[in-house]
Amino acid sequence: MKDFLKRYRVFILLIFINVALLFALPEIGFKSISITKQNLIEMLSVIPPIFILLGLLDVWVDRATMIKYTGKGSGLKGILIAFLLGSAAAGPLYAAFPVAGVMLKKGSSLFNVFIFIGAWSTTKIPMLTFEAANLGFAFTLTRLAFSIIGIIIIAAITQKGLNDEQQKEIYEINQSE
Repeated sequence: MKDFLKRYRVFILLIFINVALLFALPEIGFKSISITKQNLIEMLSVIPPIFILLGLLDVWVDRATMIKYTGKGSGLKGILIAFLLGSAAAGPLYAAFPVAGVMLKKGSSLFNVFIFIGAWSTTKIPMLTFEAANLGFAFTLTRLAFSIIGIIIIAAITQKGLNDEQQKEIYEINQSE
């Protein structure tokens, strides 16, 4: 029970805050509960398909294949695959992290995982088509080019900012799950 309370202390605190708001400021409390309900429904509609895809990725893609195409030394090929995976993905950013965990577990390089997360957050294909239709093709290409450059720079800085021990710890956490 103690572990449960420690693990979910923030969630439990938020429940108490929502209940307190409901009694102290009913209008804000009801709005807060309504927003919480909408977010929960959205998460429950996104997370199950993501976990099904993760299970398939875990079973169907061999570790050696993942290392070959996105592991250390995969070079430009690994970067392009990470970009394509992130850009073709659907769903909110929080769905990218379990996928990134499986990529690490299968032997992808940390750099390519950072590229994947960056691409998921900024270069999604549906977003690009919407942007091109509403803001123009030139704007979309310019923003995409700067986004790609930014993603690569941020991924490189993030990887360089982690020492060998921290990188090893990240891999170990994903191997144990």
